[in-house]
Amino acid sequence: MKLAVPTDFDILEALSDGRRNTAVNLSHILDKNRSYINTRLPVLADYDLVERVGPAPNSGLYEITEKGRVVVEQRDQYRTEGVDFDELVAEELKARTEGSGDVGGADDTDGA
Repeated sequence: MKLAVPTDFDILEALSDGRRNTAVNLSHILDKNRSYINTRLPVLADYDLVERVGPAPNSGLYEITEKGRVVVEQRDQYRTEGVDFDELVAEELKARTEGSGDVGGADDTDGA
């Protein structure tokens, strides 16, 4: 994934409080141009870091995804030499989903 530093991380950080928000509000919070924020949100959505939500399909509301939260938490590793950031994020995301107490599975047999 190719992120715009620091703006994309700032957007994710602003959404990491769990609330939904719009480009207009995010541009105000981050003191950035609204049209630039409007260009970045679809990119972040393409990477599955945010998702468009809301009462209407075109409401312009976005919220952070679990993958987006991982990216925020691993921000310091983004441009670290020798670190495959995409792989780091994928591994952390996998660890979270495996550790979430997946009910049922291969060992869910009744001994018949």
